[in-house]
Amino acid sequence: MTLTVECPTCKAPVAWDDNFPDRPFCSARCRLIDLGAWAAEEHVIPGKDDDEHDVFSEDLPER
Repeated sequence: MTLTVECPTCKAPVAWDDNFPDRPFCSARCRLIDLGAWAAEEHVIPGKDDDEHDVFSEDLPER
């Protein structure tokens, strides 16, 4: 039995196997549309604005 998922972009059914190398997307086109949405900041991961500063500034001296 093959698992079938929904393409996050166009909602088409996608079989989760080697016949769909772009899974969970149905095609390279849908994969690129999703990548463009991330680049345009249409998709975001929730967090506080200062989280990035805390993670990447641990080795810097205090101001």
